Amino acid sequence: MLVHALIREDGTVDADELYTVANALGMSDQQVRLCVKRLVGEGRFTHEGRGRKARLHATTETTRALGPHADFLRHAFQQDAGAVPWDGVWHLVAFAVPESARTARDTLRETLVHLGGAPLQGGLYVCANAWEPYVEEAAHRLGAHDALTLLTTTDLRRGDVREPAELAQRLWPLQEIADRYHRLSRVARPRLTRLTGPAELSSSALLTIAVELAAELSRAMDPDPLLPPELLPRPWPGTRARELVARCWAALYARDQGESRPTLFRHYADITREAAGRATR
Repeated sequence: MLVHALIREDGTVDADELYTVANALGMSDQQVRLCVKRLVGEGRFTHEGRGRKARLHATTETTRALGPHADFLRHAFQQDAGAVPWDGVWHLVAFAVPESARTARDTLRETLVHLGGAPLQGGLYVCANAWEPYVEEAAHRLGAHDALTLLTTTDLRRGDVREPAELAQRLWPLQEIADRYHRLSRVARPRLTRLTGPAELSSSALLTIAVELAAELSRAMDPDPLLPPELLPRPWPGTRARELVARCWAALYARDQGESRPTLFRHYADITREAAGRATR
């Protein structure tokens, strides 16, 4: 997450900035070098130069992966604002990928969970949001699109349970997800105090706060299926946690001095600006 958070608009990561922020987060130079080596070995970045004068270049696939995360964050804030009420439709995906394509099958299964799906039974997953474009894109990329069956229904039952909120509680680990959002709130509050206080903060300090917030936000949201509010317990801690993050990001943006910032700054600033405005009214 650290390296990805520092990707700039031109797709590069400055090694000196990377080491500075990593050190502020308690990471050693050796840990950074091993992290970079792993990412390059996995084909996520290319590398030129040595030490703190080096520069990393994000591959096309790495840059592409940033897009869906921004889409999901935007959708989450729209849900928090009550702008996307649930239409009562469940979206299902079934697939049958042969053993000879085990890698594609396992990756597709992981992708469906990452996109907010829950398994109903072998090869059948359900989501409360319209996930079809993301599912089909992933299936095409994996060469498994012909193995997909897509369907929707307003009548989903598991055993004798058909009430949507009860189904959601049974299908997704809502308490674990809620705990992650409580942690995010605990991280965001003191950083909001720093960002809105009178003390000057250096560029590296601002970047460090941004990375800390982004890492905790990802930790909370990655396993979150972003269920519609109608299916969640009230009050839902994700709403309050994202509100705090939005206010933090607005404060970060306000302190920006026009320097070249990571793509993360632009994505999050654009998405959270409206949410922060609602929170301060």
